[in-house]
Amino acid sequence: MNDLTTIRRFETLVIPHMNSAYSVARWLTHNDQDAQDVVQEAYVKAFRFIDSFQGVDARAWLLTIVRNAFYTWYQQNKARAAESQVFEEDAYVPEPGDGGIESPEVLVMRDQNRKQVNKALSMLSLEHREIIVLREIEELSYKEIAGIVGIPMGTVMSRLGRGRQQLASILARMGQEA
Repeated sequence: MNDLTTIRRFETLVIPHMNSAYSVARWLTHNDQDAQDVVQEAYVKAFRFIDSFQGVDARAWLLTIVRNAFYTWYQQNKARAAESQVFEEDAYVPEPGDGGIESPEVLVMRDQNRKQVNKALSMLSLEHREIIVLREIEELSYKEIAGIVGIPMGTVMSRLGRGRQQLASILARMGQEA
């Protein structure tokens, strides 16, 4: 392909999924700057290999690259990553709006719940957290997750189940401490 065709293909297939790429990277790194670094590296790789993309699901292909870029980053930054195990308070969580106007009390409660869930998610193991993020936040199918993570669909389902149980347990403990 020529350069212009490559650029157009990249813009059409990959650029629309930037929010998903950032969201996944943010959940995995626990940090805005690190997530941006991971996404930047992933986009460089995606651009480099866009001509080899033959599939139909560019989002799953990109998120696979983001995941791999994260693990490369993680290997290079293990010590720093271990220090930031608790998710930042102002975590990025896209919230679907219902278009209605809510009372300040409801907004405060929603914000507190969001922070509590963010903190609980950050306490999960990486293998459970990534599956939950891909399923519950990115709303990917089991099949898509299996392809991204490179594990059988049954393993996706079992990790998701165990991750949800751990998340519920952590949230219950957090509720008792409050």
